[in-house]
Amino acid sequence: MKRRSFVQLSALSSLGLFLPLHSCTSNHHKAINLEDLTAFQKQSFDLLKTWCDAMIRDQVNDANDPVTNGTLYCHACETVHGRANDAVYPFMYMADATGEQKYLDAALKLLDWSVNVDGPKGSWTNDINPKSWNGITVFGAIALGEALHHHGHILSKEDKAKWDARLKEAIEFVYNRFDMHFSHINYRFTAVYALYFLGTYFNEEKYIKRSDEFAALIPDYLTAPNKLIFGEDKPDNDKSAKGLYPIDIGYNVEETLNGVVQYAILKKDEKLLDLLTESMNGHLEFMLPDGAWDNSFGTRQNKWSYWGSRTTDGCQPAFALMADRNPALGTAAFLSTELLARCTVNGLLAGGLHYESHGVKPCMHHTFSHAKNLAFVLDNLEATKSVTKETSVPRSTNDGVKHFPELDVWLGARGPWKSTVSTYDQIWKKKYSVAGTGGALNVLWHNKVGPLFTASMAEYLMVEPNNQQPQPGIDFCITPRVERFVNDIWYTNIHDLKAKASFTDKDGIINFNVATNLTNREKEVVANDSEFQLNYIFDNESTTIKAKRTSIAANGDTLVLPIISKTGEKVVQSSANSLEIHKKEGVVKITSNVAIQIKEMEKERIFNQVPGMEVLPLLLSFPKGITEISCAITVI
Repeated sequence: MKRRSFVQLSALSSLGLFLPLHSCTSNHHKAINLEDLTAFQKQSFDLLKTWCDAMIRDQVNDANDPVTNGTLYCHACETVHGRANDAVYPFMYMADATGEQKYLDAALKLLDWSVNVDGPKGSWTNDINPKSWNGITVFGAIALGEALHHHGHILSKEDKAKWDARLKEAIEFVYNRFDMHFSHINYRFTAVYALYFLGTYFNEEKYIKRSDEFAALIPDYLTAPNKLIFGEDKPDNDKSAKGLYPIDIGYNVEETLNGVVQYAILKKDEKLLDLLTESMNGHLEFMLPDGAWDNSFGTRQNKWSYWGSRTTDGCQPAFALMADRNPALGTAAFLSTELLARCTVNGLLAGGLHYESHGVKPCMHHTFSHAKNLAFVLDNLEATKSVTKETSVPRSTNDGVKHFPELDVWLGARGPWKSTVSTYDQIWKKKYSVAGTGGALNVLWHNKVGPLFTASMAEYLMVEPNNQQPQPGIDFCITPRVERFVNDIWYTNIHDLKAKASFTDKDGIINFNVATNLTNREKEVVANDSEFQLNYIFDNESTTIKAKRTSIAANGDTLVLPIISKTGEKVVQSSANSLEIHKKEGVVKITSNVAIQIKEMEKERIFNQVPGMEVLPLLLSFPKGITEISCAITVI
């Protein structure tokens, strides 16, 4: 029998999300016919199978250790992540679609293990610690709910009843614990869907009513003019010195938008769907042509993993479901899935492009989080069948510069070049200067070779120790910058929250002009000669970076250019002022009016967890008597 489509499953909504409460269980499997799948759906199935097989490979089988037996071991972090039971949904999907017992066994063992993260009043905890964060219960509830809704019929009656009872406890916790100001915005907006979905599943009107109350807040958390979701900090509406709200593109596209879009579709709320289409179009501007989400400036950039954010779920549900309103949204879902496949190492999702080349193991959390949304795509074949790559995402075709005033971020495009310049001044939890700012060139991307610059945290801080991977090797910031060390104190433009940027676009040349000061992590400006002018100049052939200072003294000022380059790429320095990096796709050539030095490294390249890239760190020092460094980058 062919898998029933999303729409065929129910008459309770336009997309047919809900079956009657507690439908009869049986062991009949809904076999999937791969020939019936679209290219996007086939990509999703293949990747989901790869991930599920790898997760089963790393599932703990040790009856003598009940604390770990049945969970998924993370070899990267050398621990177990408390949210591993989210993988019950993808395991149940694969069990149903393939009929293979190993997937059902994995799901059963995982749910049995999950008692180790049972928290107070029906919650689950983020770690095997009853006092750890339990807001994540909302995500576990959705995963278990989707598993039961779509695939509960393959469970025994006893297991189905047990899982239903545990699910009821979890959503009851969400109902009682979440309020209008609970934590960051992604929790409340995800709860919009969780409460409605499970309110219908359990025929519990109070959950649906609370969902509608949360949903009424959605317009209040959208910026002008681009309808970006804000609230990824606490307080969620605290403005910066520039009057900017806390915004994180990674969390928005991979988590928050899913909840509100899924809710709006179930409610058939056309007014809300129109508003969310505007919001998604605004967020879509930040997808790079290779499917990466540009979160180089976000408040939670410490978790930027090139394809999104480290512990979020993926953009596929919202963007695939809304492809009928804007086909480019579907393209985003497709491109993102392709990038996830390219970043898969040894069966698991790695946090960036260069984990394998640098010998860094992928964190298990990435995989079990993102596997859920691929299962959702495959459980909703009718609703996702229109997803193709026929319509380009904006950043593939844009030309010129767009300023996002709610971020003070500029997205530039000229010829093959894509760029991001940031003077965003929000600081996560008001104490971590994590993301690229200070007028930094946060992203430089080329059609032929992909990323050449990506901003990292200024310092790799374990802001969330259990949700970030340890940094291998030295901590070296990979954001392009000017810097000076005075008595071992680091002064740089990327700490400057007061930098100002402007641009001109004339005669085919884009010229960004940045006025900035060398500033330390405490936001203190260096005592002498602090002012710098930075220019980023783009035409169809090259990118030119200029750094101009006020002093002619030899005071240690350096232009630092960490070029994205993985281990194994040949480096040729033909002269003191010229260097080439030979990539598979093309040759990157850097020339300057001063000598180009390669920073000494322990290995062939330096790796940074944000956003999972290796770099060749180039140092261009100001000689005495020189006030301006000019450096041109071309790709041949």
